[in-house]
Amino acid sequence: MDNRQLTEGFHRLTRDERLRRIQQLCDLSEEDIQVLSGKIPVPIEIADHLIENVVGYFPIPFGVATNFTIDGRDLLIPMAVEETSIIAAASASAKWIRREGNIRTYSKGSLIIGQIQLPQVKNVKNARKLLHENRDLLMGLANACIPGLVRRGGGIRDIAMREIARPTGDGEMLVIHVLCDPCDAMGANLINQICEALKPRIEELTDEKVGLCILSNLVDTKLVAAEVILRDIDPKLGSGIQEATLFAKADPYRAATHNKGVLNGIDPILIATGNDWRAVEAGAHAYAARTGRYQPLTEWHMEGADLVGRIEIPIAVGTCGGVTKIHPMARVAIKMLKASRAEDLARICAAVGLVQNLGALKALATVGIVKGHMQLHAANLAIAAGAEIHEIAQVRDRLTQVLKDEKTINLSRAKEVLEAIRVAAQRTSIH
Repeated sequence: MDNRQLTEGFHRLTRDERLRRIQQLCDLSEEDIQVLSGKIPVPIEIADHLIENVVGYFPIPFGVATNFTIDGRDLLIPMAVEETSIIAAASASAKWIRREGNIRTYSKGSLIIGQIQLPQVKNVKNARKLLHENRDLLMGLANACIPGLVRRGGGIRDIAMREIARPTGDGEMLVIHVLCDPCDAMGANLINQICEALKPRIEELTDEKVGLCILSNLVDTKLVAAEVILRDIDPKLGSGIQEATLFAKADPYRAATHNKGVLNGIDPILIATGNDWRAVEAGAHAYAARTGRYQPLTEWHMEGADLVGRIEIPIAVGTCGGVTKIHPMARVAIKMLKASRAEDLARICAAVGLVQNLGALKALATVGIVKGHMQLHAANLAIAAGAEIHEIAQVRDRLTQVLKDEKTINLSRAKEVLEAIRVAAQRTSIH
């Protein structure tokens, strides 16, 4: 069987069957499968070295989105997430695109940003002049701090300066941007160390006091983009999705939820691969507000009979170092994605974010967001109502029928359904 046949009907397989299919598709070892299945648990000692005051783990379901073909490659997308319907919606939208269109991605830049702040500069013109004259010296000092990265082909590429008026009205800040290519690392610790190392020399050169030394999560020097084209779609549906984009452009209240839908696709991949999803979220929202008005991260419009969607977003991730190296699940997730380079991972994230957004807009433009979400939420309600493992599927199926008939389900209704099932089971056992 080819890759597409192996993922056909994936959601109907047992968990063990899914694991074996994944093993075939992603060339995973038996140990990888043991890690994914939880049979080889993550040692608590690893957690003890990751954060402070460790008392245990908070497990999050780890699943895979299917049907993705990105830049001509068939991929399974590992996602660690607790929210109902995210994986189902991503898989369904990817299948639609695979059948009717395509997904392309590309990168725009590879540099992360470190900031060195001179908070209240006495003589901005003189400071800028001295820093410009000593630019090569500062870059050399910075690269001397990271010889391993330089050997791998990375390192400091430029030093730039920005003048910012102080909000208090008493002068100007001068902010130095240290621009670094981190190769396949996320690079946060590297760039922070570099900025701290440059602080004394900058103070010596300029006779100005340095304030903060810290990376920026608004990496607009490291953008990734994805584009989806769906051909010959229903004009009414295409118009509805286009109109949803216009709403998000016009209203920041809608844009916030629009962008949350994008990050529904991106964050679970970042968590699964051990990357800093909070940093990417911060950068994405800052980028969405870069014009002074908060805007949607995606744009959808009709071109003739085709629906075209596009996203451009700053994503700084790593495929080596940090948690991605020491967490067993993160290592397996990166292996599943066949993402040997950080750029590959970032482009996949952008593509999945765009596809996730499409799924949400399609639902909003047709049946509404509630129907599909609540159908998948039925299992959560069954568990919340107190269903045992062997009862969950039965309660879920009954609640799905209730939703179809009554248009709504809730915890009280789930408890009623569970009680009815138990009464019926008790009667059957007596007879």
